[in-house]
Amino acid sequence: MPGPLEGLRVIDLTHIMAGPACCLMLADMGADVVKVEKFPGGDDTRRMVPPTIGDQSAAFMMMNRNKRGIALDIKAPEGREILTRLLEKADVLVENFRPGTLERLGFGRADLDRINPALISCSLTGFGLTGPYAQRGGFDLVAQAMSGIMSVTGEGPGSPPVKTGPPVTDITAGILAAMGILAAYTHRLKTGKGQAVDTSLFEAGIALTYWQSAMALATGSAPTALGSAHPLTAPYQAFEAADGWLVVGGANQTNWLRLVEVLEAPELAQDERFADSAARLTHRVELEAALTPLFRRRTVADWLERLERIGVPAGPVNDINQMLADPQTRARDMVVTVEHATQGPVQALGLPVKFSDTPGGQSRRGAPVLGQHTREVLRELGYTDEHIDALAEKRIVHLGKA
Repeated sequence: MPGPLEGLRVIDLTHIMAGPACCLMLADMGADVVKVEKFPGGDDTRRMVPPTIGDQSAAFMMMNRNKRGIALDIKAPEGREILTRLLEKADVLVENFRPGTLERLGFGRADLDRINPALISCSLTGFGLTGPYAQRGGFDLVAQAMSGIMSVTGEGPGSPPVKTGPPVTDITAGILAAMGILAAYTHRLKTGKGQAVDTSLFEAGIALTYWQSAMALATGSAPTALGSAHPLTAPYQAFEAADGWLVVGGANQTNWLRLVEVLEAPELAQDERFADSAARLTHRVELEAALTPLFRRRTVADWLERLERIGVPAGPVNDINQMLADPQTRARDMVVTVEHATQGPVQALGLPVKFSDTPGGQSRRGAPVLGQHTREVLRELGYTDEHIDALAEKRIVHLGKA
């Protein structure tokens, strides 16, 4: 069964994380994504090792499954001609070069309008294509710092700035880009016209601060780090049990009273410091001090059983292996197996969106080895095998494992 984006042709000129994440989402939803890697060298993620699976970068394999891959020198005139022919037949171009790079190569938006006026182009950059920082390079670390995320991540007020473990601005920018592309595609279905889509790691980081920005805009004061706690409700954080950690969401009055019942501490319900949400926020430190010794009396499993029985949202603090093995993870197909050209069956994360009528296309193939589909794609563009071999001899293209 085809995926919902079956028939959409995407040219993926991206590398590392944000752009590949965008194209991965599109590929998992059924789009034909042709990843164009620089030659020589390929995507820099190929060299992000260890770990490896066989001789292949595990990081590259995670971000580039379901894509066909070609290796191409787009700095050479013949390489640019190949890219032009790809774009003539494409629906979407995604790139995350520094601003101005494609313009210098002859693929700016004005050039794309001449090549294919229906083409949707998407740029992912550090700070966006406009504004005083447009020419700066961007990394997730920098975006997390400048967007304010690192100022509210950490153990508490006065703690050193802490980066979130996952590259959240990279991944969020990729998701925002995929959303923008599909919005532009909807517009094209109505008008026949393509357009440019532009997002950035910086804006992705800003978008993740909705609660904290609401507080700052309302009060003029910058929120600080709260550990695992929530800035607008309490108790809503991690607590240490007898054998590990769990999180508890006593996020409204009903759940607070249920929690007090489970903890067998009725006196807390009568304490004026904890009478309602505003009071509990005001006295968050005292609240945590009161609850912590109570949670240490039982195991994580014991608390979770009791909390679930009474209807208070809670969960264990899993490590990544525990998450990957969780039955809910598996039931939602968030770990899938794909077939790699040289390494055989490999596991990857699945598509986090499900479709009732078009569920196909989620896990068709593993990530390409460098240049794996070069010959196949060039044949589709009308190149003969003799011409392809000549281009490979001149190192314009690389022919990987078929």
